[in-house]
Amino acid sequence: MTNSATAAPAGAFSRNPTNGEWVKQYPFATPAEVDAALQGTRDAFDAWKNSAMSDRVALLRNIAQGLRNNARALGEMMTLEMGKPITQALAEVEKSAKLCEWYADQGPAMLAPEPTLVENDKAWVNYLPLGPVLSVMPWNFPIWQVLRGAIPILLAGNSYLLKPAPNVMGCAYLLRDVVTEAGCPKGLFNVYNADNAAVAESIKDDRIAAITLTGSVRAGAAIAAMAGAALKKCVMELGGSDAFIVLADADIDAAVQGAIAGRFMNNGQICISAKRIIVEESVMAEFTEKFVAAVKALKIGDPRDESTYLGPMARFDLRDELDGQVKATLAEGATLLLGGEPISGEGNYYAPTVLGNVKPGMTSFKQELFGPVASLIVAKDAAEAVSMANDSEFGLGGSLWSRDLDAAKALAKQIYTGGMFINAPSFSDPRVPIGGVKKSGFGRELSHFGIREFTNPQTLWVEG
Repeated sequence: MTNSATAAPAGAFSRNPTNGEWVKQYPFATPAEVDAALQGTRDAFDAWKNSAMSDRVALLRNIAQGLRNNARALGEMMTLEMGKPITQALAEVEKSAKLCEWYADQGPAMLAPEPTLVENDKAWVNYLPLGPVLSVMPWNFPIWQVLRGAIPILLAGNSYLLKPAPNVMGCAYLLRDVVTEAGCPKGLFNVYNADNAAVAESIKDDRIAAITLTGSVRAGAAIAAMAGAALKKCVMELGGSDAFIVLADADIDAAVQGAIAGRFMNNGQICISAKRIIVEESVMAEFTEKFVAAVKALKIGDPRDESTYLGPMARFDLRDELDGQVKATLAEGATLLLGGEPISGEGNYYAPTVLGNVKPGMTSFKQELFGPVASLIVAKDAAEAVSMANDSEFGLGGSLWSRDLDAAKALAKQIYTGGMFINAPSFSDPRVPIGGVKKSGFGRELSHFGIREFTNPQTLWVEG
């Protein structure tokens, strides 16, 4: 398909956000195809759960090599389907390869039998495979987001069934091919193009043991309710509106660069990122001047160009939603410092935007803005900054900038989020857990917390 009509074709589809053209249609799976995917994933688990740890580790290393061998194809597919700048897409593939290698090195020890406090070594905890895991994934990191869940799930002895976002089906199928070519047994890393009704039936199906989702609060609430009704374990990583706090003693130049990366990387479409930039009053003028200048300097353009920092937003409907949120915030009294509107033309570009004088209760303070828009909020002191950070229904991550590390660490513990980063923007790393509180979800991915989420911690008590 090469027409640029605004109406979407039936089923899942890819649309190039750089020019608006439909790329490819992917019909939804038939009931028979859904059943085959569920059965294939179950059959693969029944074999894989008894596999040697050495075989699982070898698979992870092979996947890492396969990712590197196919990095250009994977990166170009991300750029085509969701507009990720190519340099960031290639970095995502490399980060995913390093994830595989890290779990290959560290994961077996995390799954080894763990001693308890019972005397004389009579009791241990075995971390056993739980079963086939259904994974409902978003489009913003179509390789990293999938593999950061899938790799520890596979290493733990489970199988994995991916339901991708409809607009990145090409990425999902290409990733499946790379994993298969790396030696993954048939059905172990499975992909199906299920509609909402089929996902609901899959959650209830006895062949699925657990569910993981990264997505919106609405989707998370719906799927968590279904998982609960089916009495199945689930992990939910949902929306975020992270506070990025700049205290009066911060290195302002470093904070500005951190805020640029934290807000505008991936075209501003990251759950755990700097969405509410809260700055102490005494340094707000300096921060604002330098930040707006830095945003103005960002290169917007064709995401295939390696010098491009900001490409198009991934979905046209989300650009419309973002524009509505910006306009609502301005109507509520915020000040437009830069941007504030879609960029004209056939692509799905939105001008990098900075909103000043944002206050609690305004739209961009209350809601998650998923795109290249930054909200600047003034706080009279550190205590008010912490109070503003906590004044949110979300609790995914956050960032705090200060030269006084002891004071910053103490303040960080007062902020109710799943993660806090001092003098660094929020990010994900396999060595530490990621996840949220409040409406940002529950459960954890990555580190030993993530790999154990989808295991059965079996107590083994031995007398004699």
